[in-house]
Amino acid sequence: MCDTAADERFMRRAMELAAECAAHDEVPVGAVVVKDGNIIAEGCNFKERELNAVRHAEIVALENAAKALGNWWLEDCDVYVTLEPCPMCAGAMINARVRRLVFGAYDEKTGAAGSRVDLFAKGLFNHDVEVTGGVLGEECGALLTSFFRAKRGKKQTDPPAVD
Repeated sequence: MCDTAADERFMRRAMELAAECAAHDEVPVGAVVVKDGNIIAEGCNFKERELNAVRHAEIVALENAAKALGNWWLEDCDVYVTLEPCPMCAGAMINARVRRLVFGAYDEKTGAAGSRVDLFAKGLFNHDVEVTGGVLGEECGALLTSFFRAKRGKKQTDPPAVD
């Protein structure tokens, strides 16, 4: 069920988490898990801080939701994430039986909700996830653009390494 006001409210919280990631030099992606209209878990990227390629915002949020509920089946839960999930995160949502995915910015390079591949295509797996993309997409995309622009700028202005 799509509720535009609720979708935007939960996406704004995910955007706050994404901004926190950027402050820790992590790619700014935030995710929240919602059940019965309430946020039950949150996550943001921890790949750099934990030196772990699988610590994406969605994975962290799904883990936290499973702990909060005492069950990895998240069939009555919705996930809000600022960036279209990659194949790994899409697979985790399908396996966790998430009811609905709402994402912000599309990811033409690795998006698995239709941009690059569509792992959420109806009937592809034993569980279908309802998908809504582009919610506050420009704002979510702007977080990523400014982060990477700043990273490129830092590299260009850093003094050369001395041997």
